[in-house]
Amino acid sequence: MDERYGKIYRSNLFGEPTIVSADAGLNRFILQNEGRLFECSYPKSIGGILGKWSMLVLVGEMHHNMRMISLNFMSSLRLRSVLLPEVERHSLMVISSWKEGAVFSAQEEAKKFTFNLMAKNIMSLEPGEPETERLRKEYITFMKGVISAPLNLPGTPYWKALKSRCSILEVIEKKMEERRGRMGGGDQGGGEEDDLLGWTLRRTSLSKEQILDLLLSLLFAGHETSSMALALAVFFLAGSPKAFQELREEHHMIRARKKKKGELGLNWEDYRQMEFTQCVINETLRLGNVVRFVHRKAIRDVRYGGYEIPSGWKVLPVFAAVHLDPELHTEPQQFNPWRWQKRGAGEAAATSNFMPYGGGPRLCAGSELAKVEMAVFLHHLLLKFRWELPPAQPDSPFAFPYLDFPKGLPITVHAVT
Repeated sequence: MDERYGKIYRSNLFGEPTIVSADAGLNRFILQNEGRLFECSYPKSIGGILGKWSMLVLVGEMHHNMRMISLNFMSSLRLRSVLLPEVERHSLMVISSWKEGAVFSAQEEAKKFTFNLMAKNIMSLEPGEPETERLRKEYITFMKGVISAPLNLPGTPYWKALKSRCSILEVIEKKMEERRGRMGGGDQGGGEEDDLLGWTLRRTSLSKEQILDLLLSLLFAGHETSSMALALAVFFLAGSPKAFQELREEHHMIRARKKKKGELGLNWEDYRQMEFTQCVINETLRLGNVVRFVHRKAIRDVRYGGYEIPSGWKVLPVFAAVHLDPELHTEPQQFNPWRWQKRGAGEAAATSNFMPYGGGPRLCAGSELAKVEMAVFLHHLLLKFRWELPPAQPDSPFAFPYLDFPKGLPITVHAVT
């Protein structure tokens, strides 16, 4: 693409004149000038399925308010004291169900893990309960529609997704009314559940529709991207025995230290000691590119580096192109987590252009939680199993338009000691 068109070029996408940017500087400029020169501008079909109050499509003050609710709920203190133990509990629930020599879909197991975690922390739904399983099945149908062509005709994935959206919102609304009923009965906390639903009812003045869309959008964001990132880590580590071994040694040392202290359960200090794990996570996100680009629109005429972007034009900052740019990363198509350890001037510049969770005022509110999920899950996975990709069922990530493993990433697991 760069060789033919350059890193910044004009096109016509989604029925609108569009500037496509594979330039690190312009991408950073776009994200940092959110609300001043550019604003979020996703296709109408996205708003139709996620809701008009979804954080993904909101702009301005309302987006800021919704984002602050999410940031407060996922604060550093809560992440350390509440969410990290929950992540560990849900990791162990999934991994402990695996059997020696079994072949299963790593992607589906990752989705089960992240969905159950988000359902618990958003609405206090417990894994395995009939209501949780019904919601998870509806959500699978919902997700197929989100990534499909927006054809609202009977039988199409988009049409089915809109029906599943209604079913999901019914579950959320039922939970909301139950909480409000308890509040009306004198329970000002709205129940003992320490979840996002209770948080919004107690501490905000959002309308019912706003709460429904907020919770649905966070279920979407917190489930889909994290599960794909985790599946990618499993895929890349299967092809890099050296990285697998070094990562496993790091987690063995953490376990040994905890055993010596007589401690049970991971804590924040343990997480901070997972230094090579963070390198693996960064490299997985750089090479895998779960979020490949975002949609923006110029809200006034913009000049940048000799380019002119007319007001009203769409702008697509393509993160994947920057993350795979050979001018920023040596051998960019290679999985090399060690590149994040000793960083010279060139690699330091690459770090400033590393944007797996976006940037600026719309930086993903759950980015730190997502990294904790990957680190904790990998900790227990590496201590219990090694895995391989069955030769008879080869699979690899494919992006069209969203990243996916066509076969669900089949793996075979073997117990280790």
